[in-house]
Amino acid sequence: MPSTITVRLNDEVYRRIKDFAQSERRAISNFIENATLSYIEKSAFMDDLEMMEILNNKELINRIRKGSKDAKEKKGEFVE
Repeated sequence: MPSTITVRLNDEVYRRIKDFAQSERRAISNFIENATLSYIEKSAFMDDLEMMEILNNKELINRIRKGSKDAKEKKGEFVE
């Protein structure tokens, strides 16, 4: 079931969103939904280049493996 929210925007931000939505022939709510989901996907996941850099960093991989092992053995402490 869709939810309704209220968002307060200054006039300039509203105008920019409205203009982009109109240029894509979308409702403002649909444009905001799609833009937000796109941002979340790009922020939450890394691209192939970033993953390749991580996998090629042997020191980092070893530290991740050690941290995982320590966590399974309940070594260390949880820091918030």
